[in-house]
Amino acid sequence: MKYIVTENYEQLSALAADIIAAQVIMKPNCVLGLATGSSPVGTYRELVKKYEAGRLDFSAVRSVNLDEYVGLKGDHPQSYRFFMQDNLFNHVNIKPENTFVPCGIAANLGAECAAYDARVEAFGGIDLQLLGIGVDGHVGFNEPDEVFAKGTHVVDLLESTIQANARFFASENDVPRQALSMGIATIMKAKKILLVANGEQKREVIEQAVNGPITPKLPASVLQLHPDVTIIFSKK
Repeated sequence: MKYIVTENYEQLSALAADIIAAQVIMKPNCVLGLATGSSPVGTYRELVKKYEAGRLDFSAVRSVNLDEYVGLKGDHPQSYRFFMQDNLFNHVNIKPENTFVPCGIAANLGAECAAYDARVEAFGGIDLQLLGIGVDGHVGFNEPDEVFAKGTHVVDLLESTIQANARFFASENDVPRQALSMGIATIMKAKKILLVANGEQKREVIEQAVNGPITPKLPASVLQLHPDVTIIFSKK
């Protein structure tokens, strides 16, 4: 495991974008596992800059996102499909048919989860998985639990997660209570994992994930078992 500390968010974003860009250059038809949230925004901004400068080609890239809220359509401003379109997909030459986000309005959520896992398997797995981390150690929407969830599944969001995400909605009552999330087993099958975290509020959970016991009560701790993980933490 590589653990890199940067002085600021700009350095974190530039370094993370360099790592993802190298993956795309080495394997133009790679499968990228993508994340949402505040931490990856700068990384996506840097990737767009590289594309606009003619240094990066996404035309053969395929992407699979970690998660989506249950009940939100893809054009809802707080859906993760909308987030990805707004922060990356609309600004590079990735083909729309090559971008995949779990469907939070599927009539049969269980079938949607199974189909999502089958798609990742059909792609041959994920070449590089980008992750953020919650202050409770969750990755994707894999919340602290008694066991590690394996495949894509329906998650009942914890009150702490609902409160943390309420700032993006008109009120806390508008935050969905469930989400679809890629499971820990699928994430761990990725050939490479890149986790980004910024700010002092994430320092303690990063240290626990890196140096503490491996436990589903801190989902990110399982990354200690992966052979190729890079964590980039910025102090501010």
